[in-house]
Order: sequence, then C-alpha cells, then structure tokens
Amino acid sequence: MTEKDFTREKMEYDLVIVGAGPSGLSAAINFKKICQRNNKDFSVCIVEKGSEVGAHILSGAILEPTALNELIDDWQNDDSCPVKVKVKKESIKFLNEKNAFTLPKIFIPPVMHNTGNYIISLGSFCKWLSTEAEKLGVEIYPGFAASEILLNDKKLSGIITSDLGLNKDGEPGPNFQPGIEIHAKYTLFAEGCRGHLGKRLMSEFNLREKSEHQTYGIGLKELWEIKPENSNQGEVLHTIGWPLDRETYGGSFLYHLSNNLVSVGFVIGLDYKNPYLSPYDEFQKFKTHPKIKGLFEDGRRISYGARALNEGGWQSLPELTFPGGALIGCDAGTLNTPKIKGTHTAMKSGMIAAEEVFLELDKGNTNTNLSNFQTKFIESWAGAELKKARNVRPSFKYGLGAGMIYTGIDQILFRGKAPWTLSHSEPDHLSLKEKVDCEPIKYPKPDGKLTFDKLTNVSFSSTYHEENQPCHLKLSDDSIPISNNFELYDSPEQRYCPAGVYEVLKENDKPRLQINAQNCIHCKTCDIKDPKQNITWVSPEGGGGPNYTNM
Repeated sequence: MTEKDFTREKMEYDLVIVGAGPSGLSAAINFKKICQRNNKDFSVCIVEKGSEVGAHILSGAILEPTALNELIDDWQNDDSCPVKVKVKKESIKFLNEKNAFTLPKIFIPPVMHNTGNYIISLGSFCKWLSTEAEKLGVEIYPGFAASEILLNDKKLSGIITSDLGLNKDGEPGPNFQPGIEIHAKYTLFAEGCRGHLGKRLMSEFNLREKSEHQTYGIGLKELWEIKPENSNQGEVLHTIGWPLDRETYGGSFLYHLSNNLVSVGFVIGLDYKNPYLSPYDEFQKFKTHPKIKGLFEDGRRISYGARALNEGGWQSLPELTFPGGALIGCDAGTLNTPKIKGTHTAMKSGMIAAEEVFLELDKGNTNTNLSNFQTKFIESWAGAELKKARNVRPSFKYGLGAGMIYTGIDQILFRGKAPWTLSHSEPDHLSLKEKVDCEPIKYPKPDGKLTFDKLTNVSFSSTYHEENQPCHLKLSDDSIPISNNFELYDSPEQRYCPAGVYEVLKENDKPRLQINAQNCIHCKTCDIKDPKQNITWVSPEGGGGPNYTNM
C-alpha cells in the first residue's frame, strides 16, 4: 500500500513543536504568554512520542533556575512545582581502585559550583511544565511520534506523525491508522539529543557547513531508595577516575533527593577507543567501589535508563534556523558540558525561538527563516555560557591529567575567555581501535543486589514496543555488522548499547547480528557510535519505548 491508497487527516497550527522536553515546553509557554500580552490568539501544539509527558525524559538532574525564573513568575510559591530540593553540600572526588580523594574547592572551577541550584527529577519537572502550558491553551499530544517532515518549495511546512498498525514488513495490518499531517507556519524541533528529524534537517539544509561535528556521551542512571540513615537530602557528589582509564572521558554523579531517594549515574564520552569497553558495565562496576557501595546497602533500585547527550558545545552549534523552523535544546546541542547541565540553556533557547516565531507571525509572515534567532541565542546568557565553556571538553582528548590541568587554567585563570578555541578530535564513530590493538575488559558478574545484568535493568525502564511493527533500527548494509564490526572490533554494538538490543549469535558456526528492537530505550547510542554509520535510528510507533517514572 502506498500513500495514494489512503488519505491522511490534516491539522493546521500557527506553531508546532516536536518534543515535550524542557526546551519545547518552555517555547510553548513563552509563546502563549507573549500572545496574551499582545492580545493575539496564535495556535500552538506539541507532539510527543512518549506515552505521556516525561516518559522519555532522563537526566541527572541539577537545575540552574535562571531560565525558570524568567519563564514563570513566583514558581517558588507553587506547591505543585517539583523544584524543591536545594543543593546543600557538594564535592568532587577522584577515585582509584580503593580510595576516594576529595578535590580542594580552590581547584574546582566556578562553572562547576552548584550554589542556588536544585536537585530534580527532570521527568517530573516536564510534567509540571506541561500543566502550565495547557493552562495557557497549548495543545499537547503524547503518543504521537513525528516521523517525517513536510517540505514545500524548499521550506518546512510541518510534520507527519508515524503510521500506526504497520506489520513488520511495513504493510498495513488490520488496525492500521495512517499518521496525521500537521501543517504549521513554523515548526520548532525539540527532540532531544540526536533527534532523527533534526539529523535529517541538518542534512537537508546543510546546517553544519560552518560548525564542527557534534561529539557525544552516554549517560546511564538508576534511581534508588536507600536507608534513611544513608540519605542526605541536597547532597551532590561527582567522581572522576576509577573505573575508567586515563584516556577515557567520563565520571559519575550521586544526587540525594527527598524521601530517601538517590539518583546515581555514570557518563562516558562516546569518543572512547577500546571496543571492549562497555559503558553499562563500567557503571555497574563503579557502584562496587569501597567508598560508594555502602550508600546502597539494604537499598532498592527503582528505575533504570540511559540517554546520549551532546558534549560538543559552542564549536558544534549548527546553523539553528531554516525556512519554516528552527532547532532548539538538545536538538541544537545547547548542553554546557563542564557545568554538567543543559536544562536551563535548553529552556532559554526555546524561549528565544518562541519570541522570534511570534514576531514573524505578527508581521503576517509564514515559513520564513527565523534569521535573528541564532544571533539572539548567541548573545544571550545561554550563548555566553557555551562560549566560556568551549575549551573544556576538547582538552580531555589529551587524557584525564592534561584535561584537568587545562580546565583549571582555562576556567580559573582565564575565566573561559582564552583568546583561542580548541577543536574536537575526530567524530565519535571513528575513534575505536581495532580489537587486535586492545585488551578485552573483564567485568564482575552482577550480584543482583547492587549490580544487575542489562536485561533485568531494562525491565525497570518499563520499556514496551508493539512487537509486530517494523524495526526502527535500520541497517544500510546487512553485511557490515559481521564483515566489519565483528571482524575488526568484536561487534562493539553488543557493549555500547545499554539495553541488550544487539546480539551476535552463531548459526551453523557462522556469526550473525540479531536486533532485539523491543528492548530499545531510545538512547540513540547506536546511531552515534556505529563505526560505519550503518545503523540509523528512526522513530517507532508513538507511545512505545521507555516509560520512566521520576527520572
């Protein structure tokens, strides 16, 4: 069946936003507030692929309230606002195999301090933002994944949501429902890191012509309920060092929330070199450190998830606009890596984009280029942050020691105003060494109490996909997983995937790759790290994937 065989429902809005994360929701709220102040009634809707707002949201997270203060007046006095736990104590520790050494505060750059910040569940925060948006008249449609873009005369004119009820072969099943064409005068893309439509738009409009490639990390997280005597609400701990080697960028976080809850996570730069490295297993191993494991004694793991994150910063910002729309938040790459935060900058990018959309609509324009958005973002405090932080992440390509020394010089002495800009190393998918040049890494067997196997943990992400739908992990060439990845790198997709999606099985003594797409937690790591860029992540049916709670 082709599109000629059925008719798609069509909807029209002044503004469409793809993704109900902090940038998309902030854009919608600010847009409607501007409309109210100017007695205008422009329409706006948000499509969200998760089953509900927050279902696909995962972050540490520490919130710097700068953007929130600008967006919502007097939020501190709103009992329903989940931003409650202020940072009261913080430290950074260097770990070796047995000990932990606290870094003196004098050596910690100001950018990494958390005075005045809050420990939050980003998922809960987005749920609250969504209620604020709906009060203003924003229409939000969870369970609707944007799968295609609409182009008209080389201008973006909207999106198409994913078809429902397709069989594995891509043909309509008995419950087939065609996706909806949602036409818009302007469309903002807030899909998060490595958004599949954002990726396509960058190619369609050559948005990376003047910027460096993006570089990424993978963040893994568990939410634990711990013993009351181990809980210290408001405490923040970051670690560097063990179990990672000195060439691999990364570290951990431990954030104490209310109600004896602790967020524990690990981030590893996806420019790592050893194909035998498993980010998931490094995370599990970290929890066994003698100075860490006691925190979780007699505790209970509640949730698990993982997500790729942008680390390229200033150098990697693409052109943000194109005729008919813009990239915002992590679709654009606004995370401040040394600050280990991106929510506030993502929110600010959405707020500025909303202002520009309103100005164009108020002039009677449609599908034009929001040409002032790029400049206004760069000139905002969010842009200034990214510029000051620009040299930190690329300095770690020289190793942990050199990166720490340079960061101190750049951020403490130069205050981020050094008269040079470092470049990132090669793209992440090119960083792997061949297996013959590396030693396999032996990881401890999970004990089921403190450490867990992948599939057990995936069950704590509440991930679900309709099994009969087409696989959303597309291979450009079916032979490459074995002829290249297996032969040269011992199939690194088995290890970099944090959800057990990729398995190498033997059939008649010959290896083959099996893709367990139903396990996918939408982290996008495979789309980033595959050595031949042979794997493309596309959106599955709306409503599928993880269903995170309080993550």
